[in-house]
Amino acid sequence: MTTLLRPFDVNREEEMRQPLDFNRKNVLKHLDRVFKAEITSVSRLTETEKLFHLRIIDAAERDRFSFLPGQFVMVEVPGFGEVPISIAGSNSQKGFIELCIRRAGKVTTMLHRAGPGARVGIRGPFGSYFPLQKMKGHNVLLIAGGLGLAPLRSAVIHATENRADFKEVRILYGSKDTSQLLFDYQYEQWRRVDGVDLSIIVTEPAPEWHGPVGFVTDLLENITVTPDDTYAIVCGPP
Repeated sequence: MTTLLRPFDVNREEEMRQPLDFNRKNVLKHLDRVFKAEITSVSRLTETEKLFHLRIIDAAERDRFSFLPGQFVMVEVPGFGEVPISIAGSNSQKGFIELCIRRAGKVTTMLHRAGPGARVGIRGPFGSYFPLQKMKGHNVLLIAGGLGLAPLRSAVIHATENRADFKEVRILYGSKDTSQLLFDYQYEQWRRVDGVDLSIIVTEPAPEWHGPVGFVTDLLENITVTPDDTYAIVCGPP
């Protein structure tokens, strides 16, 4: 019996040191009903979130795999189970996806241990998508709280890659503190796009923070919205 098929206990340090083996044939047989995907790179975003870049392994399946911003996939770690994860990246390149994954349970803990070359199963995509086609020619207001920026990132990328399709694009993002801000390396890139505005607010500021303090909804007091010409997408904690 391989390590992957043993009961998982996050409190057992010796088990956490065991290497992941996603390539064993007796494990991959469980992936026949899903897309087999390979992790191509992993980036740490915060203490608890990582960004995973994945590629569908089979070229023919890669061409068939597509998604729309706002959808999610089920990610399977062989022998441990699967979790729903919102897609956080662009859909412009077929067969490639980005997932922002928070370490919160046994499956996500195993994923956080995995690196480039590890294989997982992908089912989906599932769920409703953001009606970005319907938003063409209108203002777009994107409001995210905490981890809610992960699924909204796909809409941000789409709006910046297809800038001529929309009027003003405004992003409001709230976080507990600066250490939990997601994708901070992209903020200036988004702000440099003509007609795109990004505002960030935190509830527990560090001494070096000089921006707004409060909840993301507080940012609404500083903007003017034309309801008849604006579509809003909201994602985050209630």
